[in-house]
Amino acid sequence: MGFSFKNKAADFMVQLLAENPLLLLFVVAAIGYAVGQIKVGNTGLGVAAVLFAGLGMGALSPDLKLPEIVYQFGLVLFVYTIGLSSGPSFLAAFKDKGWRDNLLVAGLISLASALTLAAQSLFQLKPTMAAGVFAGSLTNTPALAAVLERLKNSNPSMGKPALDQLLAEPVIGYSVSYPMGVIGTLLAIFSLQRFWKIDYDKEALAHPELGATNQTLLNRTIHVTRPEVCGKQLRDLLKVSGWDVIFGRIRRKGQTELAEGDSQLAPGDLISVIGTEPEVAQVVQSLGELSETGLEQDRSELDYRRVFVSNPNLAGRSLKELNLARRYGALVTRVRRGDQEFLPHGNTQLQLGDRVRVVTHRSRIGSISAFFGDSYQHLAEINIFTFSLGISLGILVGLIPIPLPGGLTLKMGIAGGPLVVALALGIVERSGKLVWNLPYNANLTLRQLGLILFLAGVGTRAGYPFITTITQGSGLYLFIAGTLITGITVLLGLWVGYKLFKIPMGVLTGIVAGMQTQPAVLSFSLEQSRNDLPNLGYATVYPAAIITKILLAQVLIFMLY
Repeated sequence: MGFSFKNKAADFMVQLLAENPLLLLFVVAAIGYAVGQIKVGNTGLGVAAVLFAGLGMGALSPDLKLPEIVYQFGLVLFVYTIGLSSGPSFLAAFKDKGWRDNLLVAGLISLASALTLAAQSLFQLKPTMAAGVFAGSLTNTPALAAVLERLKNSNPSMGKPALDQLLAEPVIGYSVSYPMGVIGTLLAIFSLQRFWKIDYDKEALAHPELGATNQTLLNRTIHVTRPEVCGKQLRDLLKVSGWDVIFGRIRRKGQTELAEGDSQLAPGDLISVIGTEPEVAQVVQSLGELSETGLEQDRSELDYRRVFVSNPNLAGRSLKELNLARRYGALVTRVRRGDQEFLPHGNTQLQLGDRVRVVTHRSRIGSISAFFGDSYQHLAEINIFTFSLGISLGILVGLIPIPLPGGLTLKMGIAGGPLVVALALGIVERSGKLVWNLPYNANLTLRQLGLILFLAGVGTRAGYPFITTITQGSGLYLFIAGTLITGITVLLGLWVGYKLFKIPMGVLTGIVAGMQTQPAVLSFSLEQSRNDLPNLGYATVYPAAIITKILLAQVLIFMLY
Protein backbone atom coordinates (compact mmCIF):
# COMPACT_ATOMS: atom_id res chain seq x y z
CA MET A 1 0.00 0.00 0.00
CA GLY A 2 2.80 2.37 0.99
CA PHE A 3 4.77 1.48 -2.14
CA SER A 4 1.72 2.14 -4.34
CA PHE A 5 1.19 5.51 -2.66
CA LYS A 6 4.82 6.48 -3.30
CA ASN A 7 4.48 5.51 -6.96
CA LYS A 8 1.32 7.58 -7.34
CA ALA A 9 2.96 10.56 -5.62
CA ALA A 10 6.01 10.28 -7.90
CA ASP A 11 3.80 9.97 -10.98
CA PHE A 12 1.83 13.02 -9.88
CA MET A 13 5.02 15.07 -9.43
CA VAL A 14 6.38 14.00 -12.81
CA GLN A 15 3.10 14.88 -14.49
CA LEU A 16 2.92 18.23 -12.67
CA LEU A 17 6.44 19.20 -13.76
CA ALA A 18 5.92 17.95 -17.32
CA GLU A 19 2.79 20.08 -17.70
CA ASN A 20 4.42 23.17 -16.15
CA PRO A 21 7.77 23.92 -17.82
CA LEU A 22 8.29 27.09 -15.79
CA LEU A 23 7.94 25.14 -12.56
CA LEU A 24 10.38 22.54 -13.90
CA LEU A 25 12.87 25.26 -14.82
CA PHE A 26 12.94 26.85 -11.39
CA VAL A 27 12.99 23.54 -9.53
CA VAL A 28 16.03 22.47 -11.56
CA ALA A 29 17.71 25.85 -11.04
CA ALA A 30 17.10 25.78 -7.27
CA ILE A 31 18.36 22.22 -6.82
CA GLY A 32 21.38 22.80 -9.05
CA TYR A 33 22.38 26.02 -7.38
CA ALA A 34 22.12 24.45 -3.92
CA VAL A 35 24.25 21.47 -4.99
CA GLY A 36 26.77 23.83 -6.57
CA GLN A 37 27.43 25.48 -3.20
CA ILE A 38 28.67 22.18 -1.75
CA LYS A 39 32.47 22.23 -1.73
CA VAL A 40 35.08 19.53 -1.42
CA GLY A 41 38.06 21.40 -0.03
CA ASN A 42 37.90 24.76 -1.78
CA THR A 43 36.34 23.46 -4.99
CA GLY A 44 32.71 23.10 -6.01
CA LEU A 45 30.75 22.83 -9.22
CA GLY A 46 29.15 26.24 -8.82
CA VAL A 47 26.48 27.08 -11.38
CA ALA A 48 27.58 24.10 -13.51
CA ALA A 49 25.71 21.86 -11.04
CA VAL A 50 22.48 23.06 -12.68
CA LEU A 51 23.40 20.85 -15.65
CA PHE A 52 23.57 17.77 -13.44
CA ALA A 53 20.35 18.71 -11.67
CA GLY A 54 18.71 18.93 -15.10
CA LEU A 55 20.14 15.54 -16.07
CA GLY A 56 18.81 14.01 -12.86
CA MET A 57 15.36 15.51 -13.31
CA GLY A 58 15.19 14.60 -16.99
CA ALA A 59 16.21 11.02 -16.19
CA LEU A 60 12.93 10.50 -14.32
CA SER A 61 10.84 10.66 -17.48
CA PRO A 62 11.25 11.41 -21.20
CA ASP A 63 8.50 14.02 -20.74
CA LEU A 64 10.56 16.10 -18.31
CA LYS A 65 12.38 18.44 -20.68
CA LEU A 66 12.29 22.18 -21.15
CA PRO A 67 11.40 23.81 -24.48
CA GLU A 68 14.29 24.36 -26.86
CA ILE A 69 13.88 28.14 -26.75
CA VAL A 70 14.90 28.10 -23.07
CA TYR A 71 18.47 26.98 -23.65
CA GLN A 72 18.81 29.02 -26.84
CA PHE A 73 17.74 32.20 -25.06
CA GLY A 74 20.03 31.42 -22.13
CA LEU A 75 22.99 30.81 -24.41
CA VAL A 76 22.56 34.12 -26.23
CA LEU A 77 22.37 36.01 -22.92
CA PHE A 78 25.45 34.22 -21.60
CA VAL A 79 27.81 34.70 -24.54
CA TYR A 80 26.66 38.26 -25.29
CA THR A 81 27.28 39.52 -21.75
CA ILE A 82 30.64 37.74 -21.62
CA GLY A 83 31.63 39.42 -24.87
CA LEU A 84 30.68 42.90 -23.68
CA SER A 85 32.73 42.60 -20.49
CA SER A 86 35.69 40.92 -22.22
CA GLY A 87 36.03 43.36 -25.12
CA PRO A 88 38.66 45.69 -23.61
CA SER A 89 40.77 42.82 -22.23
CA PHE A 90 40.49 41.00 -25.57
CA LEU A 91 42.00 43.98 -27.38
CA ALA A 92 44.73 44.40 -24.76
CA ALA A 93 45.54 40.68 -24.95
CA PHE A 94 47.38 41.12 -28.23
CA LYS A 95 49.83 43.62 -26.84
CA ASP A 96 53.25 42.60 -25.56
CA LYS A 97 53.30 38.79 -25.27
CA GLY A 98 49.56 38.28 -25.72
CA TRP A 99 50.09 36.84 -29.20
CA ARG A 100 52.35 34.14 -27.79
CA ASP A 101 49.88 33.21 -25.05
CA ASN A 102 46.91 33.08 -27.43
CA LEU A 103 48.83 31.02 -29.99
CA LEU A 104 49.78 28.58 -27.20
CA VAL A 105 46.14 28.19 -26.22
CA ALA A 106 45.02 27.83 -29.85
CA GLY A 107 47.60 25.08 -30.32
CA LEU A 108 46.48 23.26 -27.17
CA ILE A 109 42.81 23.41 -28.17
CA SER A 110 43.76 22.08 -31.61
CA LEU A 111 45.62 19.26 -29.86
CA ALA A 112 42.49 18.50 -27.84
CA SER A 113 40.47 18.23 -31.04
CA ALA A 114 43.07 15.83 -32.50
CA LEU A 115 42.95 13.75 -29.32
CA THR A 116 39.15 13.68 -29.63
CA LEU A 117 39.44 12.22 -33.13
CA ALA A 118 41.89 9.58 -31.83
CA ALA A 119 39.64 8.70 -28.86
CA GLN A 120 36.60 8.40 -31.12
CA SER A 121 38.45 5.92 -33.33
CA LEU A 122 40.03 4.00 -30.43
CA PHE A 123 36.89 3.60 -28.31
CA GLN A 124 34.42 3.53 -31.23
CA LEU A 125 32.42 6.39 -29.75
CA LYS A 126 29.42 7.89 -31.47
CA PRO A 127 30.60 10.98 -33.37
CA THR A 128 28.04 13.16 -31.63
CA MET A 129 29.16 11.97 -28.19
CA ALA A 130 32.81 12.47 -29.11
CA ALA A 131 32.07 16.09 -30.00
CA GLY A 132 30.39 16.47 -26.62
CA VAL A 133 33.46 14.98 -24.93
CA PHE A 134 35.61 17.62 -26.63
CA ALA A 135 33.43 20.40 -25.19
CA GLY A 136 33.22 18.74 -21.76
CA SER A 137 36.92 17.99 -21.41
CA LEU A 138 37.56 21.69 -22.08
CA THR A 139 34.56 22.65 -19.89
CA ASN A 140 33.14 24.97 -22.53
CA THR A 141 29.37 25.44 -22.74
CA PRO A 142 29.35 27.60 -25.93
CA ALA A 143 31.28 24.86 -27.77
CA LEU A 144 28.59 22.37 -26.78
CA ALA A 145 25.94 24.79 -28.02
CA ALA A 146 27.77 25.11 -31.34
CA VAL A 147 27.69 21.32 -31.73
CA LEU A 148 23.96 21.18 -30.98
CA GLU A 149 23.18 23.95 -33.44
CA ARG A 150 25.32 22.35 -36.14
CA LEU A 151 23.50 19.04 -35.72
CA LYS A 152 20.10 20.69 -35.78
CA ASN A 153 20.86 22.67 -38.94
CA SER A 154 22.35 19.61 -40.64
CA ASN A 155 19.22 17.50 -40.09
CA PRO A 156 16.25 19.71 -41.06
CA SER A 157 14.09 16.79 -42.21
CA MET A 158 14.68 14.51 -39.21
CA GLY A 159 11.61 13.73 -37.11
CA LYS A 160 11.34 15.37 -33.70
CA PRO A 161 11.84 12.23 -31.55
CA ALA A 162 14.90 11.20 -33.54
CA LEU A 163 16.28 14.74 -33.51
CA ASP A 164 15.81 15.02 -29.74
CA GLN A 165 17.72 11.76 -29.30
CA LEU A 166 20.48 13.02 -31.60
CA LEU A 167 20.79 16.34 -29.77
CA ALA A 168 20.97 14.55 -26.42
CA GLU A 169 24.10 12.61 -27.38
CA PRO A 170 26.59 15.53 -27.31
CA VAL A 171 25.16 16.59 -23.95
CA ILE A 172 25.82 13.10 -22.61
CA GLY A 173 29.45 13.22 -23.74
CA TYR A 174 29.78 16.71 -22.27
CA SER A 175 28.29 15.85 -18.89
CA VAL A 176 30.33 12.65 -18.47
CA SER A 177 33.63 14.36 -19.28
CA TYR A 178 32.96 17.74 -17.63
CA PRO A 179 33.80 16.81 -14.00
CA MET A 180 37.27 15.58 -14.90
CA GLY A 181 37.68 18.66 -17.11
CA VAL A 182 37.63 20.62 -13.86
CA ILE A 183 39.17 18.14 -11.42
CA GLY A 184 41.87 16.96 -13.84
CA THR A 185 43.01 20.54 -14.45
CA LEU A 186 43.18 21.26 -10.72
CA LEU A 187 45.19 18.09 -10.10
CA ALA A 188 47.61 18.94 -12.92
CA ILE A 189 48.28 22.43 -11.54
CA PHE A 190 48.59 21.17 -7.97
CA SER A 191 50.98 18.35 -8.92
CA LEU A 192 53.32 20.36 -11.16
CA GLN A 193 53.60 23.33 -8.80
CA ARG A 194 54.74 20.87 -6.11
CA PHE A 195 57.07 19.01 -8.48
CA TRP A 196 58.66 22.23 -9.75
CA LYS A 197 58.67 23.73 -6.22
CA ILE A 198 57.04 26.98 -7.32
CA ASP A 199 57.50 29.97 -5.00
CA TYR A 200 54.69 32.29 -6.10
CA ASP A 201 55.78 35.17 -3.84
CA LYS A 202 59.31 35.12 -5.20
CA GLU A 203 57.97 34.82 -8.72
CA ALA A 204 55.73 37.88 -8.31
CA LEU A 205 58.64 39.96 -6.98
CA ALA A 206 60.75 38.90 -9.97
CA HIS A 207 58.12 40.21 -12.40
CA PRO A 208 56.92 43.58 -11.08
CA GLU A 209 56.15 44.69 -14.64
CA LEU A 210 53.24 42.23 -14.68
CA GLY A 211 51.43 43.97 -11.87
CA ALA A 212 51.29 40.93 -9.61
CA THR A 213 50.56 42.89 -6.49
CA ASN A 214 47.17 42.52 -4.88
CA GLN A 215 47.99 45.06 -2.18
CA THR A 216 45.46 47.65 -1.15
CA LEU A 217 45.85 51.30 -2.03
CA LEU A 218 47.30 53.57 0.66
CA ASN A 219 46.86 57.30 1.23
CA ARG A 220 49.89 58.92 2.83
CA THR A 221 50.93 62.53 3.44
CA ILE A 222 54.53 63.54 2.63
CA HIS A 223 56.47 66.48 4.05
CA VAL A 224 58.52 67.85 1.13
CA THR A 225 62.15 68.36 2.21
CA ARG A 226 64.19 67.41 -0.89
CA PRO A 227 65.44 70.59 -2.61
CA GLU A 228 66.04 68.82 -5.94
CA VAL A 229 62.30 68.28 -6.50
CA CYS A 230 61.21 71.80 -5.59
CA GLY A 231 60.11 74.00 -8.47
CA LYS A 232 59.31 70.98 -10.65
CA GLN A 233 55.81 70.22 -11.92
CA LEU A 234 54.14 67.04 -10.68
CA ARG A 235 53.53 65.75 -14.20
CA ASP A 236 57.26 66.00 -14.95
CA LEU A 237 58.16 64.18 -11.74
CA LEU A 238 55.72 61.38 -12.58
CA LYS A 239 57.02 61.10 -16.14
CA VAL A 240 60.70 60.98 -15.21
CA SER A 241 60.34 58.73 -12.16
CA GLY A 242 57.66 56.40 -13.56
CA TRP A 243 55.72 56.35 -10.29
CA ASP A 244 52.29 54.72 -10.50
CA VAL A 245 50.62 57.00 -7.96
CA ILE A 246 48.03 59.76 -7.73
CA PHE A 247 48.77 63.04 -5.96
CA GLY A 248 45.64 64.28 -4.17
CA ARG A 249 46.05 67.43 -2.07
CA ILE A 250 48.77 70.00 -1.42
CA ARG A 251 48.90 72.18 1.70
CA ARG A 252 51.05 75.29 1.57
CA LYS A 253 51.03 78.07 4.18
CA GLY A 254 47.84 76.73 5.72
CA GLN A 255 45.94 76.60 2.39
CA THR A 256 44.88 73.23 0.92
CA GLU A 257 44.29 72.80 -2.81
CA LEU A 258 44.04 70.01 -5.36
CA ALA A 259 47.30 68.61 -6.70
CA GLU A 260 47.25 69.13 -10.48
CA GLY A 261 49.73 68.25 -13.19
CA ASP A 262 51.19 71.75 -13.31
CA SER A 263 51.41 72.08 -9.52
CA GLN A 264 54.97 72.81 -8.36
CA LEU A 265 56.45 71.65 -5.08
CA ALA A 266 58.06 73.97 -2.56
CA PRO A 267 60.03 73.26 0.64
CA GLY A 268 57.74 72.53 3.57
CA ASP A 269 54.75 71.53 1.43
CA LEU A 270 52.52 68.71 2.57
CA ILE A 271 51.28 66.53 -0.30
CA SER A 272 49.05 63.45 -0.20
CA VAL A 273 49.88 60.49 -2.41
CA ILE A 274 47.74 57.42 -3.22
CA GLY A 275 49.20 54.14 -4.42
CA THR A 276 50.40 50.72 -3.36
CA GLU A 277 52.84 50.46 -0.46
CA PRO A 278 55.98 49.91 -2.60
CA GLU A 279 55.13 52.81 -4.92
CA VAL A 280 54.32 55.18 -2.05
CA ALA A 281 57.59 54.25 -0.34
CA GLN A 282 59.53 55.27 -3.45
CA VAL A 283 57.75 58.63 -3.60
CA VAL A 284 58.37 59.31 0.10
CA GLN A 285 62.08 58.63 -0.32
CA SER A 286 62.30 60.95 -3.32
CA LEU A 287 60.25 63.87 -1.96
CA GLY A 288 61.03 63.96 1.73
CA GLU A 289 59.54 62.17 4.71
CA LEU A 290 56.23 60.88 5.99
CA SER A 291 54.14 63.38 7.88
CA GLU A 292 51.98 62.56 10.87
CA THR A 293 49.37 64.92 9.44
CA GLY A 294 46.81 63.16 7.26
CA LEU A 295 45.57 65.64 4.66
CA GLU A 296 42.73 63.31 3.72
CA GLN A 297 41.34 63.62 7.24
CA ASP A 298 40.91 67.38 6.96
CA ARG A 299 37.62 67.89 5.13
CA SER A 300 37.12 71.55 6.01
CA GLU A 301 38.09 72.86 2.56
CA LEU A 302 38.41 69.84 0.27
CA ASP A 303 36.12 66.90 0.76
CA TYR A 304 35.73 63.52 -0.91
CA ARG A 305 32.86 61.24 -1.79
CA ARG A 306 32.49 57.85 -3.42
CA VAL A 307 29.91 58.08 -6.20
CA PHE A 308 28.51 55.62 -8.72
CA VAL A 309 28.95 56.23 -12.42
CA SER A 310 25.34 55.87 -13.59
CA ASN A 311 25.22 58.73 -16.10
CA PRO A 312 25.18 57.01 -19.55
CA ASN A 313 26.80 60.08 -21.10
CA LEU A 314 30.02 59.22 -19.25
CA ALA A 315 30.24 55.57 -20.32
CA GLY A 316 33.31 54.99 -22.46
CA ARG A 317 34.66 58.50 -21.76
CA SER A 318 38.24 58.86 -20.53
CA LEU A 319 39.06 60.95 -17.49
CA LYS A 320 41.31 63.11 -19.65
CA GLU A 321 38.36 63.80 -21.93
CA LEU A 322 36.14 64.77 -18.99
CA ASN A 323 38.77 67.28 -17.72
CA LEU A 324 37.29 67.36 -14.23
CA ALA A 325 40.04 69.55 -12.78
CA ARG A 326 39.22 72.45 -15.09
CA ARG A 327 35.44 71.99 -15.22
CA TYR A 328 34.69 71.17 -11.60
CA GLY A 329 37.91 71.59 -9.68
CA ALA A 330 37.71 67.88 -8.93
CA LEU A 331 40.07 64.91 -9.00
CA VAL A 332 39.31 61.18 -9.23
CA THR A 333 41.74 59.35 -6.98
CA ARG A 334 40.40 55.78 -7.09
CA VAL A 335 38.10 53.63 -9.22
CA ARG A 336 36.34 50.52 -7.96
CA ARG A 337 35.07 48.16 -10.66
CA GLY A 338 33.40 45.07 -9.29
CA ASP A 339 35.66 43.84 -6.48
CA GLN A 340 38.80 45.47 -7.88
CA GLU A 341 40.04 48.92 -6.87
CA PHE A 342 42.69 50.61 -8.98
CA LEU A 343 44.37 53.94 -9.61
CA PRO A 344 42.87 55.97 -12.46
CA HIS A 345 44.93 57.62 -15.18
CA GLY A 346 44.11 60.05 -17.94
CA ASN A 347 43.27 57.27 -20.40
CA THR A 348 41.10 55.35 -17.93
CA GLN A 349 37.66 54.92 -19.49
CA LEU A 350 34.70 54.92 -17.14
CA GLN A 351 32.10 52.18 -17.24
CA LEU A 352 28.56 52.18 -15.94
CA GLY A 353 28.66 50.73 -12.44
CA ASP A 354 32.12 52.06 -11.57
CA ARG A 355 32.40 53.62 -8.13
CA VAL A 356 34.83 56.52 -8.14
CA ARG A 357 36.34 58.44 -5.26
CA VAL A 358 36.28 62.15 -6.07
CA VAL A 359 38.07 64.96 -4.22
CA THR A 360 36.73 68.51 -4.63
CA HIS A 361 35.69 71.59 -2.66
CA ARG A 362 32.90 70.98 -0.19
CA SER A 363 30.56 73.30 -2.05
CA ARG A 364 30.88 71.25 -5.25
CA ILE A 365 30.22 67.79 -3.79
CA GLY A 366 26.55 67.90 -4.80
CA SER A 367 27.21 69.03 -8.36
CA ILE A 368 29.96 66.46 -8.95
CA SER A 369 27.70 63.69 -7.63
CA ALA A 370 24.97 64.81 -10.03
CA PHE A 371 27.51 64.87 -12.88
CA PHE A 372 28.43 61.21 -12.36
CA GLY A 373 24.80 60.24 -11.73
CA ASP A 374 25.35 58.43 -8.44
CA SER A 375 22.11 56.47 -8.81
CA TYR A 376 22.21 52.92 -7.52
CA GLN A 377 18.80 52.27 -9.06
CA HIS A 378 20.01 53.17 -12.57
CA LEU A 379 22.81 50.62 -12.26
CA ALA A 380 20.24 47.83 -12.35
CA GLU A 381 18.52 49.25 -15.43
CA ILE A 382 19.26 48.10 -18.97
CA ASN A 383 18.98 50.08 -22.19
CA ILE A 384 16.67 47.63 -23.92
CA PHE A 385 17.18 49.28 -27.31
CA THR A 386 20.97 48.90 -27.49
CA PHE A 387 20.88 45.54 -25.70
CA SER A 388 18.37 44.08 -28.15
CA LEU A 389 20.02 45.71 -31.16
CA GLY A 390 23.40 44.26 -30.22
CA ILE A 391 22.00 40.75 -29.78
CA SER A 392 20.09 41.04 -33.08
CA LEU A 393 23.32 41.96 -34.87
CA GLY A 394 25.05 39.02 -33.19
CA ILE A 395 22.40 36.53 -34.29
CA LEU A 396 22.58 37.86 -37.87
CA VAL A 397 26.38 37.55 -37.90
CA GLY A 398 26.00 33.99 -36.61
CA LEU A 399 23.93 33.14 -39.69
CA ILE A 400 26.68 34.17 -42.12
CA PRO A 401 28.37 31.08 -43.67
CA ILE A 402 32.17 31.06 -43.39
CA PRO A 403 33.87 29.12 -46.22
CA LEU A 404 36.90 27.07 -45.24
CA PRO A 405 39.38 25.03 -47.34
CA GLY A 406 38.11 21.68 -48.54
CA GLY A 407 34.57 22.83 -49.16
CA LEU A 408 33.77 23.12 -45.45
CA THR A 409 31.34 25.86 -44.48
CA LEU A 410 30.85 26.95 -40.89
CA LYS A 411 28.53 29.30 -39.11
CA MET A 412 29.30 30.87 -35.77
CA GLY A 413 25.61 30.46 -34.89
CA ILE A 414 23.97 31.78 -31.75
CA ALA A 415 26.99 30.69 -29.72
CA GLY A 416 29.62 32.56 -31.74
CA GLY A 417 27.84 35.39 -33.55
CA PRO A 418 26.62 37.27 -30.46
CA LEU A 419 30.01 36.70 -28.81
CA VAL A 420 32.00 38.23 -31.67
CA VAL A 421 29.64 41.19 -32.01
CA ALA A 422 29.67 41.75 -28.25
CA LEU A 423 33.49 41.73 -28.18
CA ALA A 424 33.51 44.44 -30.85
CA LEU A 425 30.84 46.49 -29.08
CA GLY A 426 32.63 46.07 -25.75
CA ILE A 427 35.76 47.58 -27.33
CA VAL A 428 33.82 50.43 -28.97
CA GLU A 429 31.86 51.13 -25.73
CA ARG A 430 29.56 53.63 -27.42
CA SER A 431 28.50 54.93 -30.84
CA GLY A 432 27.43 58.53 -30.45
CA LYS A 433 24.64 58.48 -27.92
CA LEU A 434 24.24 54.69 -28.09
CA VAL A 435 25.94 53.04 -25.10
CA TRP A 436 26.58 49.36 -25.79
CA ASN A 437 28.04 48.24 -22.49
CA LEU A 438 25.91 47.24 -19.51
CA PRO A 439 26.32 48.29 -15.90
CA TYR A 440 28.70 45.87 -14.18
CA ASN A 441 26.11 44.40 -11.81
CA ALA A 442 23.48 44.04 -14.53
CA ASN A 443 25.98 42.24 -16.75
CA LEU A 444 26.84 39.71 -14.05
CA THR A 445 23.18 39.06 -13.27
CA LEU A 446 22.21 38.51 -16.91
CA ARG A 447 25.26 36.32 -17.47
CA GLN A 448 24.40 34.02 -14.59
CA LEU A 449 20.74 33.91 -15.59
CA GLY A 450 21.68 33.00 -19.16
CA LEU A 451 24.01 30.21 -18.04
CA ILE A 452 21.36 28.76 -15.71
CA LEU A 453 18.74 28.77 -18.48
CA PHE A 454 21.10 27.05 -20.89
CA LEU A 455 22.30 24.38 -18.46
CA ALA A 456 18.80 23.63 -17.21
CA GLY A 457 17.51 23.40 -20.78
CA VAL A 458 20.15 21.06 -22.19
CA GLY A 459 20.28 19.04 -18.96
CA THR A 460 16.58 18.18 -18.88
CA ARG A 461 16.53 17.39 -22.60
CA ALA A 462 19.43 14.96 -22.27
CA GLY A 463 18.57 13.42 -18.90
CA TYR A 464 16.67 10.34 -20.07
CA PRO A 465 19.18 9.31 -22.79
CA PHE A 466 22.00 10.04 -20.33
CA ILE A 467 20.91 7.32 -17.89
CA THR A 468 20.52 4.84 -20.71
CA THR A 469 24.02 5.53 -21.98
CA ILE A 470 25.67 5.33 -18.57
CA THR A 471 23.95 2.10 -17.56
CA GLN A 472 23.86 0.29 -20.88
CA GLY A 473 26.16 2.12 -23.28
CA SER A 474 29.63 3.57 -23.52
CA GLY A 475 29.70 5.71 -20.38
CA LEU A 476 33.04 4.34 -19.14
CA TYR A 477 34.73 4.98 -22.47
CA LEU A 478 33.38 8.53 -22.55
CA PHE A 479 34.82 9.15 -19.09
CA ILE A 480 38.24 7.71 -20.01
CA ALA A 481 38.35 9.67 -23.26
CA GLY A 482 37.50 12.95 -21.53
CA THR A 483 40.06 12.35 -18.77
CA LEU A 484 42.82 11.63 -21.29
CA ILE A 485 42.00 14.71 -23.39
CA THR A 486 42.00 17.01 -20.36
CA GLY A 487 45.09 15.46 -18.77
CA ILE A 488 47.31 15.43 -21.87
CA THR A 489 46.26 18.93 -23.00
CA VAL A 490 46.69 20.61 -19.61
CA LEU A 491 49.93 18.86 -18.62
CA LEU A 492 51.52 19.58 -21.99
CA GLY A 493 50.35 23.19 -21.84
CA LEU A 494 51.87 23.71 -18.39
CA TRP A 495 55.14 22.07 -19.40
CA VAL A 496 55.52 24.00 -22.68
CA GLY A 497 54.49 27.30 -21.09
CA TYR A 498 56.76 27.02 -18.06
CA LYS A 499 59.79 25.19 -19.45
CA LEU A 500 59.95 26.43 -23.05
CA PHE A 501 58.24 29.83 -23.02
CA LYS A 502 59.38 30.70 -19.45
CA ILE A 503 55.95 32.03 -18.54
CA PRO A 504 55.66 32.69 -14.78
CA MET A 505 53.64 29.90 -13.18
CA GLY A 506 51.12 32.36 -11.75
CA VAL A 507 50.35 33.75 -15.21
CA LEU A 508 50.44 30.27 -16.72
CA THR A 509 47.83 28.81 -14.37
CA GLY A 510 45.57 31.71 -15.35
CA ILE A 511 46.21 30.95 -19.03
CA VAL A 512 45.23 27.32 -18.44
CA ALA A 513 42.10 28.46 -16.60
CA GLY A 514 41.30 30.72 -19.56
CA MET A 515 41.93 27.88 -22.01
CA GLN A 516 39.44 25.80 -20.03
CA THR A 517 37.21 28.91 -19.70
CA GLN A 518 36.74 27.66 -16.16
CA PRO A 519 36.20 30.09 -13.23
CA ALA A 520 36.73 27.27 -10.70
CA VAL A 521 40.25 26.74 -12.02
CA LEU A 522 40.92 30.48 -11.89
CA SER A 523 39.71 30.61 -8.29
CA PHE A 524 42.01 27.72 -7.38
CA SER A 525 44.94 29.41 -9.13
CA LEU A 526 44.35 32.65 -7.24
CA GLU A 527 44.29 30.75 -3.95
CA GLN A 528 47.57 29.03 -4.78
CA SER A 529 49.43 32.14 -5.97
CA ARG A 530 47.96 34.66 -3.51
CA ASN A 531 48.43 37.42 -6.10
CA ASP A 532 46.74 38.71 -9.26
CA LEU A 533 48.97 37.07 -11.88
CA PRO A 534 46.38 34.36 -12.73
CA ASN A 535 43.83 37.09 -13.50
CA LEU A 536 46.25 38.53 -16.05
CA GLY A 537 46.69 35.19 -17.85
CA TYR A 538 42.96 34.43 -17.73
CA ALA A 539 41.89 37.75 -19.24
CA THR A 540 44.53 37.48 -21.96
CA VAL A 541 43.29 34.24 -23.52
CA TYR A 542 39.68 33.81 -22.39
CA PRO A 543 37.84 35.46 -25.34
CA ALA A 544 40.03 33.87 -28.03
CA ALA A 545 39.74 30.46 -26.32
CA ILE A 546 35.94 30.59 -26.50
CA ILE A 547 35.92 31.51 -30.19
CA THR A 548 38.52 28.84 -31.05
CA LYS A 549 36.54 26.11 -29.27
CA ILE A 550 33.28 27.15 -30.93
CA LEU A 551 34.85 26.90 -34.38
CA LEU A 552 36.78 23.66 -33.73
CA ALA A 553 33.70 22.00 -32.20
CA GLN A 554 31.89 22.55 -35.49
CA VAL A 555 34.88 21.30 -37.49
CA LEU A 556 34.89 18.15 -35.36
CA ILE A 557 31.21 17.41 -35.85
CA PHE A 558 31.64 18.02 -39.58
CA MET A 559 34.56 15.58 -39.79
CA LEU A 560 33.01 12.93 -37.57
CA TYR A 561 29.31 13.01 -38.33
